[in-house]
Amino acid sequence: MMFILSLFFLIPLSFLTMSFWLVLFNLFVLSFMFMCKSMFYPVMFSSLSYCFGMDLLSFSLILLSFWICSLMILASENLYKKNYYWELFLFMIIILLISLVITFSSMNFFLFYLFFEVSLIPTLFLIIGWGNQPERLSAGVYLLFYTLLASLPMMVALFNLYNKSYSLDFYFLEPSNSFLMYMCLNTVFFVKIPMFFIHLWLPKAHVEASISGSMILAGVMLKLGGYGLFRVMKLFLEVGMKINIIFIVISLVGGFIISLICVRQSDMKMLIAYSSVSHMGLVLAGVLTLNSWGYCGALILMLAHGLCSSGLFCLANLSYERTHSRSIYLNKGFMNLMPSLSLWWFLLCSSNMSAPPSLNLLGEFLLINSISIYTKFSMFFLFLLVFYSAVYSLFLYSYTQHGKFYSGLYSFYQINMREYLLLFLHWVPLNLLILKSEFLSLWI
Repeated sequence: MMFILSLFFLIPLSFLTMSFWLVLFNLFVLSFMFMCKSMFYPVMFSSLSYCFGMDLLSFSLILLSFWICSLMILASENLYKKNYYWELFLFMIIILLISLVITFSSMNFFLFYLFFEVSLIPTLFLIIGWGNQPERLSAGVYLLFYTLLASLPMMVALFNLYNKSYSLDFYFLEPSNSFLMYMCLNTVFFVKIPMFFIHLWLPKAHVEASISGSMILAGVMLKLGGYGLFRVMKLFLEVGMKINIIFIVISLVGGFIISLICVRQSDMKMLIAYSSVSHMGLVLAGVLTLNSWGYCGALILMLAHGLCSSGLFCLANLSYERTHSRSIYLNKGFMNLMPSLSLWWFLLCSSNMSAPPSLNLLGEFLLINSISIYTKFSMFFLFLLVFYSAVYSLFLYSYTQHGKFYSGLYSFYQINMREYLLLFLHWVPLNLLILKSEFLSLWI
């Protein structure tokens, strides 16, 4: 609770001091305080209060939320330079961060549900208020109604759970054998992760959002679905053993189809958004196998994807700010213009295709083992998923960095230190966390 209260302190600070960078500095300080405070209690529940607490799953996702929200402010310097409602922007990020911290640390199902929905509102404002394209209103409506429509059955299921267990604390919930309850509680998480067939809101929201909206969507909002499944699946072990295979097949086949869509994309942001759907399909399949390798791999890949996908969106935005186009065919030959940035494109694209020593490699290694143990027929689609993730990552890198640059580029400015720092802070945790990866498998 101390960190939630300290976040509330940041709201008046941003308005009273009128300092964009002071809020960013405070968020970074809070991130390091949070990391140092809780890193010594990785296994058991810690920081217990009335209905809040953390295990390693909560701790890692709250830390990811702190980190991504700090980097969102660092990436959005243009709002401050142009004086484009940046005070309201900071306010939205802090409200979003508070709702995410409460969501990930709540031990009560109703509190989790409430703040799961509250986090939608600041995200919607980030897309509608600071998006670049005219279609951002329809993208916001997609985001809102996909999630709200799927979450209404969840609310009814929560009341039913309360009638059975007389409590909504996660530890007192009684297991259920009902297929209807399974669908009511889990559909909203399938939409949020998102599962193939109900993923159409995500590419649209990514493309229409500003850089900050894309970063928070890819970095943290998709992880809400995975976190919810982690918490709820223990109630449906009996039903899950019978029907999870259906959703695993949809995720793997859908991930393969999405990978094929990625290979023929001409829009950089759309390609990165669709690659998110492909990776999170693997996470969803891993959680649904209901074994410990799948759970560990899903947590690791969620953290890795949050950092890697957010970094790729930052890179796409750096190109967009200079060429005013997201087209891969117009953003060509950047190795001639910005050779130092080509290194970062290479590092983050190689992490996206799970090259060592990135955290993606460890996550995919565990998930491939888990899913192929669950059913050996999945190995064919797992091979295609891994192969095509390398194909579209190399496609993105080679098309943007090689070739002749667009002749219509009359004015151009180089990358500055803030942008290099932004990319550095995405890539370093992504590749250093693997050195301490045993912590990420201790919470099962």
